Amino acid sequence: MAAVEGEPDAFDAIVMAETRFHGEGYQDGYAEGVHAGVMEGRQYGVQQGASIGSEVGTYLGFAVMWQQLLRKTSGEKYSKKIKVLEQLIEMIQNFPLEDPVYDKLQDDLEKIRGRFKQVCSLLHIPSDLRLGSERISFSF
Repeated sequence: MAAVEGEPDAFDAIVMAETRFHGEGYQDGYAEGVHAGVMEGRQYGVQQGASIGSEVGTYLGFAVMWQQLLRKTSGEKYSKKIKVLEQLIEMIQNFPLEDPVYDKLQDDLEKIRGRFKQVCSLLHIPSDLRLGSERISFSF
């Protein structure tokens, strides 16, 4: 039986089925992979954002508390500590928590961490703070 012009040849359809199914499977798998990657990336971003927000929030609460405590005890000996605390607070207030594409986020976060360590040193407090699943250790 000869193939009628305009109708696909049954033999060609069988032979080309593997190629067609491979192409369709690749496209379906690629689309599913892109979707899974976006979802995984979003979840990871939320997790990392929450971790950074928690860390920066802890630093801010710590700095504001010590600023208030030191202001109650006036004296020249506390002025440098208050000044460094104010610098830390200003750095945190200028930190772009709501800009997910801020290109200097890691650099600024490291500067905040450094200033926090400086504050802890001036206050004679160990700065081995760990957040999240790690330990939190402030020893007074």
